[in-house]
Amino acid sequence: MLLAQISDLHLDGSERATRRATRTMEYLRALPRPVDALLVTGDIADHGTEAEYEEAARILSAPFPVLPCPGNHDARPAYRKALLGEAPAEGPVNRVHRIAGTAILMCDSTIPGRDEGRLDTETLGSIDATLTALPDGVPALIAFHQPPVELHHPLPDAGRLEEPERLAALLAAHPRVVAVLTGHAHTAAASTFAGRPLIVGPAVTWTLRMPWEGDRPADRDQPPGLAFHVLGEDRRLTTHFRTVL
Repeated sequence: MLLAQISDLHLDGSERATRRATRTMEYLRALPRPVDALLVTGDIADHGTEAEYEEAARILSAPFPVLPCPGNHDARPAYRKALLGEAPAEGPVNRVHRIAGTAILMCDSTIPGRDEGRLDTETLGSIDATLTALPDGVPALIAFHQPPVELHHPLPDAGRLEEPERLAALLAAHPRVVAVLTGHAHTAAASTFAGRPLIVGPAVTWTLRMPWEGDRPADRDQPPGLAFHVLGEDRRLTTHFRTVL
């Protein structure tokens, strides 16, 4: 299974944001071997307006499945209405997709009005029930916005996932989960969480400069980034990072 992951488009109606997201999608659509699905791990809109999600729906249109989840800049009612075509609602936006024999859980880790994330009781219960109900032998990936570990930069670390131990306990009961995928940090990163690979997808809008790279955290000159995830028959996840020039 071949997945692409993009994150943090921050569409705000500006020419710059539109151009970068459009270029990224043009690159993905032109691949000689299409991806099985595209994961979009949050902060699709910058202000959470319906107009931003209407633009996102146009830009993200593709001949392969596009699987989004919300980030801290997203607003659930407008996200549901203009991006998903559903009735507006305030509850968490959690979805499960079956792609190439794998369950992909796109989860809502947002706390409305805050940068920090949390997988609330409803969402954790949904994850647990979904994983329990899967047939034997079906692997799973879990994706959400805020990373559950420290990334060694004060900006994303101030807004990481709260109460990660609750997710860790859940994963301990479900060995079928191969990896955890997140966004939010605006930097490609790899770590571990609860004994699984944790992959942080790079951002489309701008790239985070780490403290040892200088004092200016937002590098707006770097091109959009994305990740390719290959899940082999041995359930080994291999990730390749690319920039879109």
